[in-house]
Amino acid sequence: MQIDDLDRRLLRQYQADPSLSAAALAERAGITRASAWRRLERMQASGIIAGLRGVIDWRALGYGVEVSLRLTLDKSQNNAFDTVIAQARQIPEVIEIQTFLGRVDLRLSVIARDMAHYQELYRTRILSLPHIAEIEALMQVATLKEDERLPL
Repeated sequence: MQIDDLDRRLLRQYQADPSLSAAALAERAGITRASAWRRLERMQASGIIAGLRGVIDWRALGYGVEVSLRLTLDKSQNNAFDTVIAQARQIPEVIEIQTFLGRVDLRLSVIARDMAHYQELYRTRILSLPHIAEIEALMQVATLKEDERLPL
């Protein structure tokens, strides 16, 4: 679906505050309420706007450690990817799973309350995942930029 300058203007306002009503978004974007509503509906139907979500700051809930685990799998095993992904999804502290092409097959983003909690997770849950040939752990020190907004 092609979008025009009015759609981009509307999307910029929507990204800034998705909780605004169509009327408020229309006012901020400088278009009529009816036009804003039609455009938002069209962009939702086409999948450009995928929906609203609540973002919870896990740090505020006492999770102070984030570790990025890069996994290389033993790909000689049938369904290695599917098996590891299915089991990793069952670990509540795994908040993101990404797949890659290249030497690294998967990246797991793991949160923990503290290092002792992370060590327990690593020993009991992560190391028990099947088909792992190699693990590299990268501990996050700081988040310097975190922005999901697109440059529209």
